[in-house]
Amino acid sequence: MVIVVKIGGARAVKPEGALADIAHLTANGERVVVVHGGSTAVDELLADLGAEPEYVTTPGGVTGRFTDEETMEAFTMAMAGRVNTDLTAALRNEGVNALGLSGVDGGLLTGPRKSAVRVIEDGKKKIKRGDHSGKIESVNADLLETLLESGYTPVVSVPMLADDGVPVNADADRSAAAVAGALGASLVVLTDVAGVYEDPDDPETLIESAETPSDLERVEAAAEGFMTKKVMAAKEALSSGASEVIVSDANLNDPILAALDGHGTRFSPGALEAEGEQ
Repeated sequence: MVIVVKIGGARAVKPEGALADIAHLTANGERVVVVHGGSTAVDELLADLGAEPEYVTTPGGVTGRFTDEETMEAFTMAMAGRVNTDLTAALRNEGVNALGLSGVDGGLLTGPRKSAVRVIEDGKKKIKRGDHSGKIESVNADLLETLLESGYTPVVSVPMLADDGVPVNADADRSAAAVAGALGASLVVLTDVAGVYEDPDDPETLIESAETPSDLERVEAAAEGFMTKKVMAAKEALSSGASEVIVSDANLNDPILAALDGHGTRFSPGALEAEGEQ
């Protein structure tokens, strides 16, 4: 079994506990693939370059970064450059045989490029063109399996490689979902909250599991903002072959071990059965 760990890139996510857990897991023979975000690093680099990050919301309520040409340059420098290198180095300092690579390397993450995105602006549906992003449709699982069998812990970053041969942005949560599905893995999504809350303003309303279609409907109704994309990623991971998905708190002591032991919101394959996705 493989464990895919998605480490969020928001400022509030502290990676130290996750790095120690990955060291513990790999030292005990577990095979781990790390996929990371880097939203804060990208925004900081854009600010240094005198540019403003732009976030958009789709008609379905999903919030994400709009990536124009200038943002794409900063995105590649921050994600595949600084964040991936720093995270790989930190894991190696923990004794992990980490190897950093982007979705472009070996055609790891590939799919069609988007020429435009549908957004909601001022309450109206609009089409925003010039988006340098894509949808992952293929994962080079053979490459990851070869690295894992050779004793490496892959540390994966977007960009992905579009069908036209151009590196483009892709969401890190959905990238992790694609990787977990391709490997039939358990996916642990570490973020800055404990999971999905029934009431986002009340941490006591954590939804602990989505095991049935009705559970999933409850979770989808509760998810707001960036959590909407994590729930979408959980569905995509399960429908493509992941064994389970857990959304949990990155800032717990031993956060990955805690997630695997029952913390957070756990999504099981049975949550998709009525949708014909099993």
